[in-house]
Amino acid sequence: MGYMPYFSTRLGMRPVWEAYISDAAFAMMGLAGPCSVAHPYNQYRGGIRGSCVNTIIGFLIVSGSVVGGYILSHGHLATLLQPYELLIIGGSAFGAFMVSNPMSLVIKTFKGVPTLLSGSKYNKATYLDLLTLMYELFTKARKEGLMAVESDIEEPESSEIFSKYPKITKNHHVLEFIVDYMRLIVSGGMNPFELDNLMSMELEAHHHESHEAPSALTRVADGLPGFGIVAAVLGVVITMGSLDQPPQVIGAHVAAALVGTFLGILLAYGYVAPLAVALEHRAQEEANFFECIKTCILAQVQGYSPQIAVEFGRKAMYASVRPGFQELEDHLKGNKG
Repeated sequence: MGYMPYFSTRLGMRPVWEAYISDAAFAMMGLAGPCSVAHPYNQYRGGIRGSCVNTIIGFLIVSGSVVGGYILSHGHLATLLQPYELLIIGGSAFGAFMVSNPMSLVIKTFKGVPTLLSGSKYNKATYLDLLTLMYELFTKARKEGLMAVESDIEEPESSEIFSKYPKITKNHHVLEFIVDYMRLIVSGGMNPFELDNLMSMELEAHHHESHEAPSALTRVADGLPGFGIVAAVLGVVITMGSLDQPPQVIGAHVAAALVGTFLGILLAYGYVAPLAVALEHRAQEEANFFECIKTCILAQVQGYSPQIAVEFGRKAMYASVRPGFQELEDHLKGNKG
C-alpha cells in the first residue's frame, strides 16, 4: 500500500480522504464537520487550511495530473526518468540561487520552506492569547500606574502575566516587539505620532526582510524554464553527435532533450513558484500579527481603556482569524475569572 496522508483531529488520526467525505456529509446537514475550519476544535488550530494538508494535496494533484495524464496517453514513464537532465537543471538553478543571494538568505529560505508543512502559528487561539496579554498589561498599567509593569517588561520570562501565554513568549520577535515599545511607553517622552512613525519604520523593515525569501524563490522559479532549455539544447548536441546511430537511439536522445524543457517548466510552475507564494502568505500572516500589536499599543498610548484598545487590535486582524466581539469579551472575562 502507498503512503496515505494522515492528520490529527479530536477524533484521532484520520486519513485525508475520510476527512473530506465525513465533512461533506456534515455539510449536507448544515453542520461543521470535525475536520472543517468551522468546527470549534479546528478554529483554534488553524483548521485544515492551516496545516500541511493543503501543501501535500496540492503537490499530489500536480504530480498526479501530469504523470497520470502522460500514462493515460500511453506514454512510458521510464522516458521521463532522466536524472542527468535533472542534475543540469537543479544544479544550475541552485548555483544561480547561491550566487544571487547572501548566505544568510539562502539559509533563511531553506529554513522557511519546511515550515509550510506545519500549521500557521498565527491562528485564532494565538490572537486571543495576544489580545488577552495586551489587555492584562494595559489593565495593570491603568490601575497601578505605568511603573507597575516595568518588572514584567524587563523580565518577561519571569513575569506572571507573560508566563501565562507561552505562544507569545516563545516567539522571540513578537516578545521583543511588545517589550521594546512598552518600555518606551513606561519611559515616557514620546507622543503617539512619534511612536506610530517609529513602529511603522520597524514594521516596514521587517516586512521587507520577511519577503526576501519568497522573492528569492520566485527568481529561481523564473529561471528554471531557461535552465530546462539549456538541458534540452545539450540533449540536442548529444543527438547531433549520434546521427550515425539507429533511429531508436536517436529517438531516445531526442526524448531526453525534450524532457529537459518539460522538467524546467514543471519544476518552475508546479513546485517552486507555489512554494514562493505560500511563503509570501506566511509573511503576510506574520505582518498582520505585528500590525495588531501596533494598533493595540497606539490605542493604549492615546488614552483608550484596555477593553477598547484590544478592540482596536481585533479590528486590525484578518477576518479568517478574527474572533467576534462577544467571543473576545467572553474570553477576557473567563481569563479574569
